[in-house]
Amino acid sequence: MTPLSKKILGMAILSLISLGLLAACGESPEATAQERATETTSAESMPQTPVRSSDFRIPPQGFVTDLQRGQQLFVANCAQCHGTDARGSDKGPPLIHRIYEPSHHSDLAFYFAVSRGTHQHHWNFGNMPPVPGVNGEDAAHIIAWVRQQQRAAGIH
Repeated sequence: MTPLSKKILGMAILSLISLGLLAACGESPEATAQERATETTSAESMPQTPVRSSDFRIPPQGFVTDLQRGQQLFVANCAQCHGTDARGSDKGPPLIHRIYEPSHHSDLAFYFAVSRGTHQHHWNFGNMPPVPGVNGEDAAHIIAWVRQQQRAAGIH
């Protein structure tokens, strides 16, 4: 194989990988034209500067989470919208769903949603505001509980 053909093959492989990554970040199959139109309108109404809590810190590596504490915190802070079992309600989407599995919505995405809020995407519930009073350690417990529930449901 000539150096030029190796270079072309390498570029083709890189292009395919890039396309695969872009496809993985695309909209869910549940998205409709109405949702996409609403998403654009809702996103425009979000504040341009994210609300940040000065005391919100992601726990250091090695932090030990407590699933029972995570469930308690979830019920106290998240269940109003996401349902007591994290399977959604008329106010918010289910977190026990393949869209929220770790390769599509990482733990970091959950931390950002809790601390800064997030624009509506995938669902038609509107933007999610930051969750006041939930610090990084609380969020770590909640995320651990949600991930455990996802595993129990066979999502990841």
